[in-house]
Amino acid sequence: MSKLFLTVTLFLVGQTLIWFQTNGQFLWSWFAKNPLILSLVGGTTISYAFILATKFAYEHFDGLLWPGRFLGFALGISSYALLTWYFMGEGINFKTLTSLILSIGIICVQLFWK
Repeated sequence: MSKLFLTVTLFLVGQTLIWFQTNGQFLWSWFAKNPLILSLVGGTTISYAFILATKFAYEHFDGLLWPGRFLGFALGISSYALLTWYFMGEGINFKTLTSLILSIGIICVQLFWK
């Protein structure tokens, strides 16, 4: 399996899990009542996903850290917007759309600019 695929997958998994960890309190009462348990269990899993994603990005981008950081950031913005729209019903306004387009641009620069 390619390191780039693993990088993107792990960043998306981590970003998705962090979204639920921080925003689940607005969806489910258990999350609101148990933030310590949620942070202890979720934090370890999420950190591990980000550590591995960073490792694979570093290896894929020939020992450079910045491309992986930008890729993780842009994937986080994209997943946050989609999850917030889907689960919280917050529409994507022009400001958010502009940010999404810019994040897609960041992803493209990191993946295709040699």
